[in-house]
Amino acid sequence: MQKKRMMSFSRKEVLEEVKKQLWLAGPLFTVGLLQYSLQVISLMFVGHLGELNLSGASMATSFASVTGFNLMMGLASALDTLCGQSFGAGQHHMLGMHLQTAIFVLSIISAFLAIMWAFTKDILVAMHQQIPIAEEAGEYALFMIPSLFADAILQCLVRFLQTQNIVFPMVISSAAAALLHVLICWLLVLKSGLGSKGAAIAISISYWANVLFMAFYVKFSSSCEKTWTGFTKKSLQNILDFLKISIPSALMLCLKVWTFELMVLLSGLLPNPQLETSVLSICLNTFSIAWMIPFGLSAAVSTRVSNELGAGHPRAASLAVYVVLFLAITEGIILVSVMILLRKIWGNLYSSEEQVIKYVADIMPILATSNFLDGIQSVLSGIARGSGWQKIGAWVNLGSFYLAGVPSAIVLAFVLHMKGKGLWLGIVIAFIVQSILFAIITMRTNWEKETDKAARRVQNTKIHQELPPQLPS
Repeated sequence: MQKKRMMSFSRKEVLEEVKKQLWLAGPLFTVGLLQYSLQVISLMFVGHLGELNLSGASMATSFASVTGFNLMMGLASALDTLCGQSFGAGQHHMLGMHLQTAIFVLSIISAFLAIMWAFTKDILVAMHQQIPIAEEAGEYALFMIPSLFADAILQCLVRFLQTQNIVFPMVISSAAAALLHVLICWLLVLKSGLGSKGAAIAISISYWANVLFMAFYVKFSSSCEKTWTGFTKKSLQNILDFLKISIPSALMLCLKVWTFELMVLLSGLLPNPQLETSVLSICLNTFSIAWMIPFGLSAAVSTRVSNELGAGHPRAASLAVYVVLFLAITEGIILVSVMILLRKIWGNLYSSEEQVIKYVADIMPILATSNFLDGIQSVLSGIARGSGWQKIGAWVNLGSFYLAGVPSAIVLAFVLHMKGKGLWLGIVIAFIVQSILFAIITMRTNWEKETDKAARRVQNTKIHQELPPQLPS
């Protein structure tokens, strides 16, 4: 009986939750798109310098995303749980401590990643990439190193503000950084003679500009006066607790992202690799753009669930879950319809070759299906982050992508000779398995127990940081 009462919601409650989630999802989608645009804008400017410059910059950008930016995003996602639940529990001062812990840890990790980036050329040559492109990529990555440290701080600030439902200042900050980036690229790439190096430097400057904009807001805004109370050494006491959540968080994201990079590598082994790689690149670009919408919903539900669990409201948390699934399915149906309607003309945006356009049209229904499934799993992953299920999520993604998806892709592409379609169908199979597993976990969740877990997590962190160590009796 209790379970039925918890799952019965009035129309007013549902509409109110829809408003809350859309109020968060829209700005967060915009923030993600604006931050993603910095790298795209740089590549657009580099494209005017020549094919070698563009190839090197594209390879460096891909390498940086896989080894750095995605890892930073995954690690910072631990704050979805820690800051979100602390804010819901009214422990506002803890958000600032969690923020400092996260920035410290991510900055240390960035220092090690920066050493890797410094040897990008050697790594790419070892991976049998063409030496001229590897040299160009290595130089581009070298000048992007400052952006890695900026991104480590930026990702933490985004979660810090997001979990407090402060989203529009982030939109303004990210928009200002994007506009500034266009001007800096124009000056450094086309006017200064720096060439592609100028584009990499521009990325670093724009990332740091965004960090400064957000940091000034946190420091001087009355909205953050309770959550940011200044720097304290106590935040360093929470490093181990942060790592217990941040490492599985990073694995959740990276295990998925690395699969797509593996598909690109596998496409180069297919017959007519130039065609297969070109079409797969178009699919990945299309997939990335479409992914931004469920990304906003995922971030929104992560905030809503973590806030409500921290506040001790299991009913409200379960309502947030039902609402976001409805929104994700609705968005997915619309997106699939649009993609199928545009399938015969979409390839024209990327290529003028008839063979490429026809291949894109053939693979578009599979791509649309994968985007629909990814929308579902994205919001389910957001629920997992808000609830603190990152360890479970990491295992789910490992099994879905590397025990189901990748082997299926190899069999379909190379054994059954389905080529590029087979590779993408492997992704679809991974998403199906992932969505089913996350859905089972979510449906079997006792939200009252989750609120108890959240309360213990917040209380344990509070005790760990505020009380002196107890002497043994």
